[in-house]
Amino acid sequence: MTFALDHVVINAVFEMDRAAKLMSQLGFTVTPRGYHSLGSINHLIMFEGHYLELIGLPMGTDGLRQDILRSPKGLNGLVFQAGDADACRDVLRASGLAALEPQNFSRPVEIGGVEQLARFRTVRTAPELFEAGRVYYCQHYTPELVWHRPWMSHPNGCRGLSELVVVSVELQRNSGLFAKAAQASAKGQDNELWAIELDGGFRITLMSPARYRERYGQCSVEASDRRSYFGALVFEAADVGRVRDLAADMAELRLKDQSNSLAALIPFLNTLLEFRSVR
Repeated sequence: MTFALDHVVINAVFEMDRAAKLMSQLGFTVTPRGYHSLGSINHLIMFEGHYLELIGLPMGTDGLRQDILRSPKGLNGLVFQAGDADACRDVLRASGLAALEPQNFSRPVEIGGVEQLARFRTVRTAPELFEAGRVYYCQHYTPELVWHRPWMSHPNGCRGLSELVVVSVELQRNSGLFAKAAQASAKGQDNELWAIELDGGFRITLMSPARYRERYGQCSVEASDRRSYFGALVFEAADVGRVRDLAADMAELRLKDQSNSLAALIPFLNTLLEFRSVR
């Protein structure tokens, strides 16, 4: 069984206020701030069946979540759906992927003036497997507290996530690893581009650094010394023009505009978002 997308993570580290404000200005409905029992904070951008998570760390406390603190800023996590985290761990290990023991955590959620506890169980692949970012699996015990209908409509007309671009100098090796993680097939279109299709229509596209720069030019994220990294997250938009109008006056963005798509680099997050029109 191929895994479906649960969510993608942007690590804001200590700049959560700035990140949440920017996403709101871009026309997304951003959920109220959440406080994890693990010591991190988050905001979500919800879609049907999946979501984007802004994750970060609170100021003024010593109880900081170390995997967030040690991770680079920007697109940082790919999370698959897990109906049973323990069974998922066994599937991964049988496939030859090292997986850590599952972990439970929670965060309070207020809906309709009533505070309830959203609960999760996750299993993570060993951190040394994927240089591009954290890859893990999430079991939702209380999905009704996450997929709350008023949070799933966005003024910019975005309907969901369609693609995660992974840049790698070792395409064949990393395509194989991501294919195992998704329990799906990796298809090489040429020597510089591979694709993995997930259940639900989401795609992981792996490409060479040269192909990545050709696609995004000056909007490309900074690789630093990384040989593999998450290069872009693509949204389906009812009308890219609506996003274009919102982004035009945002000085913090660097834009690459095409007829049916808009790429927007957020330099302070080292994150590239691309919006594509879908009729």
